[in-house]
Amino acid sequence: MPLHTPLSTQIYTFPDAAALSQGLDKYVSKLSEESIKRHGKFTLAISGGSLPKQLSAVLKHNTSIDFSNWIVYFADERCVPLDHKDSNYLLSKKELFDFVNIPEENIHTINPELVNDPQEAAEDYISQLAKTFATKDSVRFPVFDLILLGVGPDGHTCSLFPDHELLKETVDWCASITDSPKPPSSRITLTFPVLNHAHHVAFVAAGAGKQDMLHQLLDTPGHLPAQMVKPLTGTLSWFVDDAAAAKVTSTTHKGLERL
Repeated sequence: MPLHTPLSTQIYTFPDAAALSQGLDKYVSKLSEESIKRHGKFTLAISGGSLPKQLSAVLKHNTSIDFSNWIVYFADERCVPLDHKDSNYLLSKKELFDFVNIPEENIHTINPELVNDPQEAAEDYISQLAKTFATKDSVRFPVFDLILLGVGPDGHTCSLFPDHELLKETVDWCASITDSPKPPSSRITLTFPVLNHAHHVAFVAAGAGKQDMLHQLLDTPGHLPAQMVKPLTGTLSWFVDDAAAAKVTSTTHKGLERL
């Protein structure tokens, strides 16, 4: 894997989505092993959308990973029941959790009893985070080993949308949103302070439909939500296929050999 500096962005490109999944598997496997050796667990936050399928394609068959020591959170979640078609948890369950031995108690979902009260749901999620990352009083922000993110056509990530007030949040670990421009309107989301305190953050994007947005995000300075993800001391990586990266002019690193 290339050396990183805190402000560097590593861009890994792959010929297609299948090769991208292989790269993700190698990357996640390496970080999982390192984290478990360092502190006995691997703390991961993941988004929804196409990411769980891209992540799980190879990873769910990897028998060398100690999934029993994984602790999983969701970078954002829709305020819907856990069995609802819009649930990020349900998507990850079908794509990954049903195939690996992550203990059920290590998968931290939105409280299904609070889906009609987004603010309470966000506060409950903060309480769950505090149990994993000590107490909120002793730890200013959770420090995830890895946060995996997607990016929308408007440059949003998690449920942090362009020009929204939540982009200014600097204190709360998790926040609620009831006016999401993308349905469903009510959600909870991790905030930028949490994203930017992670040891590693990686965006995943595939397909020609991402070309214009990736070009804007990676080649043009700006303040879109995905551009505001800037780990303070951690690493920032992009895993993209050639179709998504077709218009990106930034230096790229080809293939698995660079991981």
